Amino acid sequence: MFVRTKDAIDAHLTIVFTALAVARTIQNRTGLAIRNVIRQLRPLRSATIAINGAVQTFPPELDPERRTLLDALTGKALTK
Repeated sequence: MFVRTKDAIDAHLTIVFTALAVARTIQNRTGLAIRNVIRQLRPLRSATIAINGAVQTFPPELDPERRTLLDALTGKALTK
């Protein structure tokens, strides 16, 4: 990152430290390395379909292991 102004440097450092704080929180809540969490959650996708003005969103299918991981991140049980 090539930043030269004080505002740009401050913004960059804010983003970097925020990302570090989020990664640490995820690691503390799940007990897993951030790389492992990302690998497990990356394949999850939802779909939103709009037909004749009706919009429907379909959540991803979650296996028990990923459901447990997401529960640890959110602090609550997710519904099916």
